[in-house]
Amino acid sequence: MQSLEQVSLSYAAAFASTLMDPLRPAPAIVSGPAGKGAVKRYNVYRNNVTVSLIEGLAAIFPAVQRITGVEFFRVMARQHLRATPPTSPLLLDYGRDFPALIESYEYAQAMPWLADVARIERAWLDAYHAADAEPLAPDALAAIPPEQLGQAVFVSHPATRIMQSSFSAVTIFAANRGEGASGQIDASAPEDALITRPGADIVVRHLPDGAAAFLTSLTGGRPLGEAAASALRSSPSFDLAANIAGLIQAGAFVSVAPEKHDGP
Repeated sequence: MQSLEQVSLSYAAAFASTLMDPLRPAPAIVSGPAGKGAVKRYNVYRNNVTVSLIEGLAAIFPAVQRITGVEFFRVMARQHLRATPPTSPLLLDYGRDFPALIESYEYAQAMPWLADVARIERAWLDAYHAADAEPLAPDALAAIPPEQLGQAVFVSHPATRIMQSSFSAVTIFAANRGEGASGQIDASAPEDALITRPGADIVVRHLPDGAAAFLTSLTGGRPLGEAAASALRSSPSFDLAANIAGLIQAGAFVSVAPEKHDGP
């Protein structure tokens, strides 16, 4: 004999099984007063859930919606709902796979940069909800002896995110998150983004050449010397001093130590 919890879980699974697909009939288990069918009620609920999730995606990806227009966005979002239903009760967790859907969506192929704009928006939301932390002080490196700087290891801020794009995704993102007209943008220039939140406001910065490789190495726990070498391989014109100063000023880190310690 099933427990009450098992019965409840079974009912919930059956109830949700066709919730995202209006072409499928309401589950037979759904019934109204006196055991009568509740198809109309179920369809109203199904529509409300769909509308709520689409509006949730629009709130997470406002720049994408502004670029595509509301109707285009809603059709694309509905496609996403059917392909990737929510798995978490928290709405802010939904939409992580939306950029991948955009990338493969047939009618968005004329905007190959759109998925990367969506990735910046998703990173923006994640940075917004990341844990608070005091950013690294600008003069922190001065406390490390010069001969030990190459082995210095940085700890990134919980909100720090990196997004690399083959297109001008940072410029397009910035132009479409404000209220003004976006104007004509050449989308063909590759741009990398730093997204973080050193205080109350989210920072989205266009990283210079080599900085994404540099920051990726540092956030991966590699020492400063190795990260600098990686950046120089990526871009021979990489300016180490300017990039370190810029990343600290942007609040990308919370601490730095002369070297990594594996033990206590």
